[in-house]
Amino acid sequence: MELPRLAVLLCTYNGGRYLAEQLHSIAIPDSYSGAVFASDDASTDNTLEVLERYARGSSLPLEVRAGPRSGHAANFLSLVCAPGIDADYFAYADQDDLWDSDKLARALEYLSRLDAREPALYCGRTRTVSERGDIEGNSPLFTRPPSFANALIHNIGGGNTMVFNRAAHELLQRAGVVDVVSHDWWTYLLVTGAGGKVIYDPSPSLSYRQHSANSIGANTGMLNRSQRYLCFLSGRNRGWNARNLQALSSVSGLLTDENQHLLEVYTEMREGGVLSRMKALRSGGFYAQTSWGNFGLLAATLLKKI
Repeated sequence: MELPRLAVLLCTYNGGRYLAEQLHSIAIPDSYSGAVFASDDASTDNTLEVLERYARGSSLPLEVRAGPRSGHAANFLSLVCAPGIDADYFAYADQDDLWDSDKLARALEYLSRLDAREPALYCGRTRTVSERGDIEGNSPLFTRPPSFANALIHNIGGGNTMVFNRAAHELLQRAGVVDVVSHDWWTYLLVTGAGGKVIYDPSPSLSYRQHSANSIGANTGMLNRSQRYLCFLSGRNRGWNARNLQALSSVSGLLTDENQHLLEVYTEMREGGVLSRMKALRSGGFYAQTSWGNFGLLAATLLKKI
């Protein structure tokens, strides 16, 4: 009997320093068959050598493709939409993390219980470590349910934690390569917007290595969180949200009727007068996952920074 297949979608760019550790930490459960598909964005260090060496010495198949050279989000989405990658489940992988030995097994156990015909996404917390591997803390614990009303405000799971089923993959492929700030936030938006299921695991299953070359920093510690709130109020997120909104509007037919309406309310919350914005915030039921986040959401709505 053929085993269900898992495709690990790995994007690289000048990540040779830590890449070997990441590759060797990928553990496919015995009840699955797996392969790694790496998209490299024209690395100039030893990244390709590390990939080639792993491909020669590992029992896990690895295929290297050329990336679009347009940033990490475009690289991941080009890999998601690439032809010829067929599997039952898909996992995003960054180039510099360390996965727990049961990371994929835990995610697949959750996803395998769900209806395979419905888009489903698993994500969760991360454990942050220094360049030397010293534990620095965990990402915030989110306790409110995943939803499109939350996804429009912020993402709850890093791409390095995300595993999703074939139905979610087909949904992403139908949407195509869009201009968004991050592939993981887009995945959360699209799956919830289409009425799919999102599982948030409160227990970390990987170590996110914090260093100067990270595309997006860790969300741990008061300093990092304060910086994110200040950026939220500065208007940076408004530009990000505009890109998300444009991408969602271009694929609105993939959303449920209810979420198409919610998208209209969200637009009013961004563009209407102050009273209309506050009414839309209340009627749409939009929310962040933390008390501070909701305070920032209220302030940003008042100041027209959403």
